[in-house]
Amino acid sequence: MLARVTRVVSARRVPLGMRAYSGRSEGSVAQTKEFGKKERAHEDEYARKHDAELLRKLRAEVDKKKKELADLEAKVEEHEQTK
Repeated sequence: MLARVTRVVSARRVPLGMRAYSGRSEGSVAQTKEFGKKERAHEDEYARKHDAELLRKLRAEVDKKKKELADLEAKVEEHEQTK
């Protein structure tokens, strides 16, 4: 069976003379300026959103710590008044 598959695959080879090229090398679309600009814009947008999310999380953590600090200072003050 393997011999039959090998024969079928080898029989379907395309002669080199029949290939047609558009004059551009493969992957040249990725090398155009417009594609590069668009890709860079998408990457920048992702980076801005990611940074904004990190800042939001950090600010929320800072607010939480400020509240925690205020509670601890209130406990210290309360403790000092009872002495």
